[in-house]
Amino acid sequence: LNKYKDGGYSLFALLTTYWQRCSMLMGARQFNLVWIEKEALPWWPAWFEKWMLRGVPYVLDFDDAIFHNYDLHRSSLVRRFYGRRIDRLIAGARLVVAGNHYLADRAIAAGAAHVVVIPTVVDLARYLPKTDYLNAGVPRIAWIGSPTTAQYLRELAEPLRALAQRVPFVLRVIGAGALAMPGVEVECKPWTAATEAALIVECDMGIMPLRDSPWEQGKCAYKLVQYMACGLPTVSSPIGANLDVVANGATGLFAETPDAWAGQLEVLLRDDALRKSLGEAGRVRVEAEYCLQRTAPRMLQLLKEVGGS
Repeated sequence: LNKYKDGGYSLFALLTTYWQRCSMLMGARQFNLVWIEKEALPWWPAWFEKWMLRGVPYVLDFDDAIFHNYDLHRSSLVRRFYGRRIDRLIAGARLVVAGNHYLADRAIAAGAAHVVVIPTVVDLARYLPKTDYLNAGVPRIAWIGSPTTAQYLRELAEPLRALAQRVPFVLRVIGAGALAMPGVEVECKPWTAATEAALIVECDMGIMPLRDSPWEQGKCAYKLVQYMACGLPTVSSPIGANLDVVANGATGLFAETPDAWAGQLEVLLRDDALRKSLGEAGRVRVEAEYCLQRTAPRMLQLLKEVGGS
């Protein structure tokens, strides 16, 4: 949150964080297993991080294609010296937990000994589904994310403007800060863990636009899982994990072109029954495959197996 609020990190904050992480790694040998989300020491040489982890059994968890921060960097020097940084860490992991198959394939290619795909999930106790799908007022279209990922939403400016000329709606933007879109009524809400589910369930549908590039292939469709957990029908780009999470025509709709985005959203805005059927089916899908209640026992068993206890 401080990164988005302040636009970055101070040098003091960065140095303090790196020192804390190094201190934790130095004391990690007392544990059966260490869980690392993505990487412990970003932008440090891989040999140093591996040296800090020597003798430490560790698990790497990926829900983004962070290896592309290095191997697709605009600097040829970064690509040359850091391009395989994440792969070297992967090769030494007891277990790699990947949020989708694109990430898992990279881990396998890097020589990981044990790779499992476990999708990003939500806690059903926090996400209660809609019960009323009738439009008594102006419907809301939800988008949740960060100032960084708001770039994808801005690319829908023209289809949303065209849609607003045909049917009224409010675009609720959660977590992106101040965002204006000419011709579209935008309602900006700050993100908090305590309020995100309530802000979503007040809406009538959720959207997740993406570009088709290597970075987006690594995304794990968390927005869609959140919307579906709240019983919202979705419209999304048919890219990456979106293809796994959404059953097109059953739990949500796909859109690839500007006209398709406006058209699919208009269909949902005008059809209460379709929103209800897609939303309820999406909630059922989350309960079956994308919730903490389903994945936590499996994760616990995996950690016991690779941790030796």
